[in-house]
Amino acid sequence: MNETTSSLRVHIGFFGRRNVGKSSLVNAVTGQELAIVSDVKGTTTDPVYKAMELLPLGPVVIIDTPGIDDEGALGELRVLKAKQALNKTDVAVLVIDASVGTEEQADQELIRIFQEKQVPFIIAYNKIDRVAGSIPDVLDTVTPDPYAAPRIRVSAKNKTNIDMLKERIAALAKTEEPKLRLVGDLIDPSDFVVLVVPIDKAAPKGRLILPQQQTIRDILEADGTAIVVKEYELRDTLRFLGKKPRLVITDSQVFAKVSADTPPDIPLTSFSILFARYNGLLTAAVEGAQALDALEDGDRILISEGCTHHRQCDDIGTVKLPRWIRNYAGKRLEFAFTSGGDFPFDLSSYALIVHCGGCMLNNREMRYRRQCAADQSVPITNYGVLIAHIQGILPRCIAAFPAFRDSAP
Repeated sequence: MNETTSSLRVHIGFFGRRNVGKSSLVNAVTGQELAIVSDVKGTTTDPVYKAMELLPLGPVVIIDTPGIDDEGALGELRVLKAKQALNKTDVAVLVIDASVGTEEQADQELIRIFQEKQVPFIIAYNKIDRVAGSIPDVLDTVTPDPYAAPRIRVSAKNKTNIDMLKERIAALAKTEEPKLRLVGDLIDPSDFVVLVVPIDKAAPKGRLILPQQQTIRDILEADGTAIVVKEYELRDTLRFLGKKPRLVITDSQVFAKVSADTPPDIPLTSFSILFARYNGLLTAAVEGAQALDALEDGDRILISEGCTHHRQCDDIGTVKLPRWIRNYAGKRLEFAFTSGGDFPFDLSSYALIVHCGGCMLNNREMRYRRQCAADQSVPITNYGVLIAHIQGILPRCIAAFPAFRDSAP
């Protein structure tokens, strides 16, 4: 489980005002010194992400955030980063200093955001070791909770109720919807699936990139057979295979060659399109690709990647896609780029958003980005869908999915 990608881990975020003991509580929950602890307000200046194993949950990402009440111009940026961390948070812990009580504006604002983003949360009253007298009466009087969120009194210093807090987090983190599949629901046991995998110069030497790894794993879990070839080996492989594959899945960058080499009666799609379906983006991405045909001179396009990597001279996001889009549209266009966790709040200046497959982002983050685009009426598509549209093969490449089978040519 230590090799579980961050996108498949439960993301647990600790939020609250400065100096309420968020970092101390993170350390107590994890049993490690993950976060720097100090009595000085504002010690945590940026969200800290740590992938680890946490019983009874298993693989998780712990997020320690700056204080939501930080001040000044720099403080505003820190607060913005804390709020952005919520976009990928599966379970939030609102930390309140029990010796001080609730601060109406900051704490209630966080609760409002939790509810708006539909993030399940726990209210943890920390530092109960500093509260004299009847702890339950004092806290219930100070903070009546109209939101019915689970509440727990803890002490990071004395490790009081830390195990109980972890159990409450685990209960909230239980998946509410069936586990999604990348490709396993499209195949039957013993089916052949051919994967076309160009050697990616951006991938570490000796490794496949993450979408390819995850697709192979899902095929094996469905008791199918994964056959991996380079793009110039596909034609001969299909001819000598002896059994028609159920599906051909390719890297989107070689769509044109792979489509030409794959007989029309064999379904074809790409890793990027599989991830668009997995992340709930496929319908919006197919609709968004149509915006390519309506672009005008001066339009701005945002190209957003969920990961950060060393860019090669012919990088897909910053070089190839802008070139292909300009050639297809025949317009003078402007491009902006984001990567990793950065994604603009204000999308109104863009005529189109082109997103990567999102293999490094969890489903909550991808839903947030899709909803941001929808709320601001900005078309959004993804790399594979856009490239297939440019190549004129999009109907074929989505016909493998039940919801789109009528789209086949």
